[in-house]
Amino acid sequence: MFFDRRELDPILRVYGRMVASGEWRDYSILGHADWAEFAVFRRHGDAPAYRIEKRPALANRQGAWAVIGPAGQILKRGRDLAQVLRVFEGRRFSVVE
Repeated sequence: MFFDRRELDPILRVYGRMVASGEWRDYSILGHADWAEFAVFRRHGDAPAYRIEKRPALANRQGAWAVIGPAGQILKRGRDLAQVLRVFEGRRFSVVE
């Protein structure tokens, strides 16, 4: 499983905006047998700050797309990628300990 170009475009737009603001510095793309993941990092070598996952098996239930936070919590899930990526608009995230 992997992302196609139509899916990567909006993800990379959000990534570019966050890099320009100094929030994110690195990313990785993983393709597994059943799902794909785009992970973003605040610093190289850290654990992922956020993960954008595509799980087609969940498309008819909860939606194939999910944004997952640093502690593994699901911040947004849905069927439309653009709607799910709106979680990054208009607010700054901070880690609560």
